[in-house]
Amino acid sequence: MRVIRGKYKGRHIPTPTGFKARPTTDFAKEGLFNILENVYVDFDASPSALDLFAGTGSISLELASRGCGKVVSVEKDFKHWQFLARVQKELQAKEWLPLKGDVFKYVRTCKERYDLIFADPPYALENLRDIPDVALPLLAEDGLLVLEHGKDYDFSAHPRFVEHRNYGSVNFSFFK
Repeated sequence: MRVIRGKYKGRHIPTPTGFKARPTTDFAKEGLFNILENVYVDFDASPSALDLFAGTGSISLELASRGCGKVVSVEKDFKHWQFLARVQKELQAKEWLPLKGDVFKYVRTCKERYDLIFADPPYALENLRDIPDVALPLLAEDGLLVLEHGKDYDFSAHPRFVEHRNYGSVNFSFFK
């Protein structure tokens, strides 16, 4: 895992072998963050971010590196969460809070609102189509939800859909 820009730029953090998570490719991550920086997010304003299904923490770490004032990462798998917590501690990334828990339970009980929500559920998740409706209530006014998904999903009919971007096998749908 590599951090592309910001205060942790250039850091290479090896993920443990045997991880079940599918990290966002560097190619897709670079494309995503180019769009975020140039179109949707003012990282100088220290936005708050929520990373659902955090996996390796690659997106969380990039968000923290680029200037998010608060990044909350929710990950259910204990070994993945343990890895996130270790990396957060090693980097002394005070703005980053890895939480171990079920995304759907977290979303139901969360009272906070976020400027940016990134969700990268397992592509085979049975209720992946529900993610926008589950996550959108946590968006702050003028916030942005980015959903990573496989090519078999089309969210363009959703009333809050903004755009779709494709980077090889990685697809991002944006919602406001």
